[in-house]
Amino acid sequence: MTPMTEVEGRRIPLSNLDKVLYPATGTTKGEVLHYYAATAGGVILPHLRDRPVSFLRYPDGPGGQLFFTKNPPPGTPAWVATAPVPHSEDRSARQPVVGDLASLMWAANLVVEFHTPQWRTGAPGIADRLVLDLDPGAPATVVECCAVALWLRERLAADGLTAYGKTSGSKGLHLLVPLEPTPSEAASAYAKRLAQEAEAALPELALHRMKRALRPGKVFVDFSQNAASKTTATPYTLRARPEPTVSAPVTWDEIAGCREPGALVFRAGDMAGRLERYGDPLAPLNDPEQTRPLPG
Repeated sequence: MTPMTEVEGRRIPLSNLDKVLYPATGTTKGEVLHYYAATAGGVILPHLRDRPVSFLRYPDGPGGQLFFTKNPPPGTPAWVATAPVPHSEDRSARQPVVGDLASLMWAANLVVEFHTPQWRTGAPGIADRLVLDLDPGAPATVVECCAVALWLRERLAADGLTAYGKTSGSKGLHLLVPLEPTPSEAASAYAKRLAQEAEAALPELALHRMKRALRPGKVFVDFSQNAASKTTATPYTLRARPEPTVSAPVTWDEIAGCREPGALVFRAGDMAGRLERYGDPLAPLNDPEQTRPLPG
């Protein structure tokens, strides 16, 4: 019989708790659920709340089948909130909204990465943050991403904008900027302009085009995730990687001091200590007082 647990008055089935999801570290599904319940719940929920969530599911671990889903999976409890998400001018669908601990644990039991757009459910396509995804092309690593991030931080500051960093949980780095609500098209255009300026200022290091032939040794400044239809790995989500790496907030001191690729790799077991030391460095993203307009 599948064990049940009660979270905030909701009964949730928890299955296969002893199943090893990350063979490299022996991390079980039960440990993944514990990470979300005991470590990350209080900090990931503000970044999930009021945003439609997409799931990258990996129920057999990162070496098994991976599939991306936006619609509520079969068997989704009626109490899990959903929100309409426009897919075209004449059609919309509904996606889950993970706004409380019960919904978080239901989703975590599916074994998922959490991905969210740069806008909230009440205002589809109106961005309240900007994202720049710094993706290194081998032999470049996160070290080169940090160099580009430092340039972008100063460039954003020149426009009155404050950037916050997190690891992608994979190879790269994400920069996030709280914005006064603005159409996603405007945010995308501004992000593209920043990527082009980064390439002009750092021609041996930065790239604004995705073309594979140009990528080796450079950092692709991916601005495309600002489009209303795109999503980015949510802060604190576990990733479907060989080890249980986290898309973890990092400080600017850590970015400036990064000298080797492993310096900014954080796993589920690292996060309790980091939260005790730093709190949530990305909390300003959810504070309306911290938002600033895009430059005119």
